[in-house]
Amino acid sequence: MLRTGRKNKESELPAKPDDATENGSQMFIAMTTWQKRDWRQFYELARRPWRRHRPPRPVYPSGLNRVAPAQGYSLSELDDAGVDLDLAEALGLPVDAGRIGVYGPNVTVLREFIRSSRQPL
Repeated sequence: MLRTGRKNKESELPAKPDDATENGSQMFIAMTTWQKRDWRQFYELARRPWRRHRPPRPVYPSGLNRVAPAQGYSLSELDDAGVDLDLAEALGLPVDAGRIGVYGPNVTVLREFIRSSRQPL
């Protein structure tokens, strides 16, 4: 008897990885679902505190006795704190190349963050 309905997509895939075609167009991927143990491990890791400090967020003065969050630190602030672009990227510091000017509290916070993020020898 001929089958006239849709083809079963699972039957088209090879049963084992070594049965896959040589051109690599069809690859067998075994999908597994998470077990209860996997979920417990995931949530245990998610609840742990950060091992390193989060990078501080930059601010800029926006009026009398007010500050607003900035997109990133200006290049001048990074330079005054003694941080180059490679180190800023490695530490996860946000950088805004379009910002011009230096805000003193940002430089102070950056220096303290760099001091605290150094690994003891």
